[in-house]
Amino acid sequence: MTRVKRGVQASRKRKRLLKHTKGFMWTRKSKERQAREALLHAWTFQFADRKKKKREFRKLWTIKLNAAARQNGTTYSKLINRFLKAGIRLDRKVLADIAEHEPEVFSKIVSAAK
Repeated sequence: MTRVKRGVQASRKRKRLLKHTKGFMWTRKSKERQAREALLHAWTFQFADRKKKKREFRKLWTIKLNAAARQNGTTYSKLINRFLKAGIRLDRKVLADIAEHEPEVFSKIVSAAK
């Protein structure tokens, strides 16, 4: 059987790996073994934090809605309950944006839900 030299493929593989670690600190950006380990952790956190980002935004919208609801004489939970009963189908993201930038419109929406 003939001998196969894999120098080109190996260096291409290393180059691709090290391209992903650009900006990492110390030897994690330049040495293959440390870079591979760093990427395993980095990609794990990256995946988890994409999920965490969604949770944090929903928390923020809830906080904004609660503050705006209390200015209109109600609480967040009562407000959401009234919206469901009144059939107002606006999501929390849109409601929080309206509450933050256009408080007069938000008060009209709250009064329509009562």
